[in-house]
Amino acid sequence: MAQVWRCSGLRWSADGPVLRWSGGRGSALPRGKRVDFGVVGDAVRTCVGARGHTCPLTAAVSGRSTGARCEECARLDRAHSVAADTIADDPRPYHVYLAWFGPGMVKVGITAVERGSARLLEQGAVCFSWLGRGPLMAARRTEELLRAALKVPDRIPYADKRAVRAELPGAGERVGEVAELHGRASRLDAWPESLDRLPFLGVDHFGVFGLEGLPPAEGVVRELVAGGSVSGELLAAAGPDLHLATERGVVVLDTRLMTGWELTGGGGGDGGGFTVPVRELRGARRDASVQDGLF
Repeated sequence: MAQVWRCSGLRWSADGPVLRWSGGRGSALPRGKRVDFGVVGDAVRTCVGARGHTCPLTAAVSGRSTGARCEECARLDRAHSVAADTIADDPRPYHVYLAWFGPGMVKVGITAVERGSARLLEQGAVCFSWLGRGPLMAARRTEELLRAALKVPDRIPYADKRAVRAELPGAGERVGEVAELHGRASRLDAWPESLDRLPFLGVDHFGVFGLEGLPPAEGVVRELVAGGSVSGELLAAAGPDLHLATERGVVVLDTRLMTGWELTGGGGGDGGGFTVPVRELRGARRDASVQDGLF
């Protein structure tokens, strides 16, 4: 009987992206690795719970949900989220940052200092720079100030990030846009006094993500389905996304769609190959034993 795995998400380590599995195991994802798995034929995708707790209802969730949580667990998770601005008494210091995802696609955000650049890797930021460091509420006020003054958002849709990864400009232009905005931000006078301003230091993840020579994606996985399978060679990984060379062309798999499913190794879906639903991108061509980890 095939061994069944439950994915707990993609994490970025010092050595690159790693798919984590329930029980604590992980599968490193170096470029060129074969990603090959199937969804158990009679499986139902179930809620992953919240804040380290299992869902008390083991509720079924939509295959297209990137959060893989039922309504109640999603509410609980968001109630304890810094990103949702629901926590005001976190004593940890926070960084304010500018992140670049493509030409004209820059956002401002905050992340706990102790997390280092993990948040930027998780979002798929191609390059970034810190702006300041201080208490949570000061960091939050600075984020709001810069959003208004620089006219930059606090979120960039993943669809927009994916659309430009194969045609990004050179390093000078990538970092230059962040440097220009950092300079404008530094000249503002209304920063909270408790937030320390930090000098510009551009960090580029282009090589870390493996974007050199990346072919344009021809499709994006819509959802996993019971009995479906995924098989392809890893070309690049950015944020939660895996760019795979498949029999259907280059397809992007958002690994957040894997959570909540029962998976098996070796293309365990009924049809083998690449049989999950894929949304074609505009302009794409139209042809088409005990383990330590799933792969």
